[in-house]
Amino acid sequence: MAINVTVLTVSDRSSRGERQDLSGPALCEALQHLGWSLVSSSILPDDFEAIRNFFLSQANSKKVNLLLTTGGTGFSPRDVTPEATLAVITKKASGLVEKIRIESSLQNPNAILSRAEAGICQQMLIVNLPGSPKGAVEALSIIASVLPHAISILENSTDADSKH
Repeated sequence: MAINVTVLTVSDRSSRGERQDLSGPALCEALQHLGWSLVSSSILPDDFEAIRNFFLSQANSKKVNLLLTTGGTGFSPRDVTPEATLAVITKKASGLVEKIRIESSLQNPNAILSRAEAGICQQMLIVNLPGSPKGAVEALSIIASVLPHAISILENSTDADSKH
């Protein structure tokens, strides 16, 4: 079963070219090490409608079964990635982000301030990750082992039941 991933960096400054995006490329490199297929990598500003529409276009494409975001999950008034995620998902996958917050907070107490969400949009899993390169890659590594099983269930794979 293939894991086909889109990485979305959410950052006003990176989208305007004022700051280099380091988190998106760091996630893309981590995906390569996992052997997962990168479908696309994009940068958007902290704009609710743009993020929501991007999620829907990726889900409707049927080419992506995992969409990872980096950035936009903090307390800033412009941070709207979790809200855009909640606007498109039909089922929450809270355990993923709860595990990330708990394990990350052992190294960085500020990790519990993340408002990240995760859930299912059509047959695509969306997971919000931190905006820093180190935080994003560490968060992915915390949940990477369960994502293939999650995707196989989403795709109604015949071997999904054998992994429970």
